[in-house]
Amino acid sequence: MKKVLAILLCLVLVMSMVACGGGGEEPAVEEGPLVVLITDTGGLGDESFNDSAWAGFERARDELGVQIQVIESASSDDYLPNIAAAVEAGAALIVCNGFLMAEATQQGVDQYPDQAFALIDSVDAQGPNLLNLTFNEQEGSFLVGVAAAMLSESDIIGFVGGIQLPTIEKFQYGFEAGVQAVNPDAQVLVNYTQSFSDAALGKENALAQNKLGADVIYHASGGCGIGVIQAAGEQGFWAIGVDQDQSALDPEHVLCSMIKRVDNATYKAIESVVSGTFEGGNYVFSLVDEGIGVGDNAGNLPDDVAAEIDAWKTRILDGEFVVPFDAATFAEFSIE
Repeated sequence: MKKVLAILLCLVLVMSMVACGGGGEEPAVEEGPLVVLITDTGGLGDESFNDSAWAGFERARDELGVQIQVIESASSDDYLPNIAAAVEAGAALIVCNGFLMAEATQQGVDQYPDQAFALIDSVDAQGPNLLNLTFNEQEGSFLVGVAAAMLSESDIIGFVGGIQLPTIEKFQYGFEAGVQAVNPDAQVLVNYTQSFSDAALGKENALAQNKLGADVIYHASGGCGIGVIQAAGEQGFWAIGVDQDQSALDPEHVLCSMIKRVDNATYKAIESVVSGTFEGGNYVFSLVDEGIGVGDNAGNLPDDVAAEIDAWKTRILDGEFVVPFDAATFAEFSIE
């Protein structure tokens, strides 16, 4: 009996050693650095700007092994506390998403000089620990303006912007230039919602423009754009999406989308931290590096329109003209 008990005890000890990896401690699982996204007031779920930024984080998690976290801002009063919370959490990188966060980002950069920051869509904050990532939105907006001008039957076209600031005006004036380049007689109606989250306002503005005859409406308004696309579905006009390919929201009424690769921007910033190459400065995405483009996942662009877009893209890349980005450059704009 004693011999049997001894054998059983030995077996238990052996099994215990196997389970513990030979009797030693389990090797610790190495976790990647924590990277934190702080959204602007639009938050996740906008199917546009913030969701695109988060997609870059998810890609970095899958490909680079980082830990990811998002902190959403309900108002501008949340920006600084959210930055402090990210620092307290031990973030290797804090990405502040949107030009509305520039002032708070500058304060964070100054207060935490050893903390790496990235700011999307603004160069109004600066510091050796800050990487600014901006875009030539006017270039992609020009190309969807070409599409709008070619497909409008009324020669009345709409633009619905979010908060009227220089970054959003780049979308407006680039779009108007694209329309003018193809059809100088077309009229572009312009409205700003002064919000990036109120879908009802987006819908209201789009319906008002449609009532005035607009049969193609481009939005650059974050979450407000969901309402623009809803209006297009209800009234049967074309909507043009922004940031992400938004055709999934209504494949029959989203003509195309101006793609702004915010996901590439956030991924680039995270990759630089992981590789140890992070440094402050400014980086601009454009047609050259495909940081800007046109998306048509629903296949609504006719072949001749797609070909015309490609032709204008080539002319921009060849430097034949510079796409306007504000009122002054638009006033001087002309195609030779």
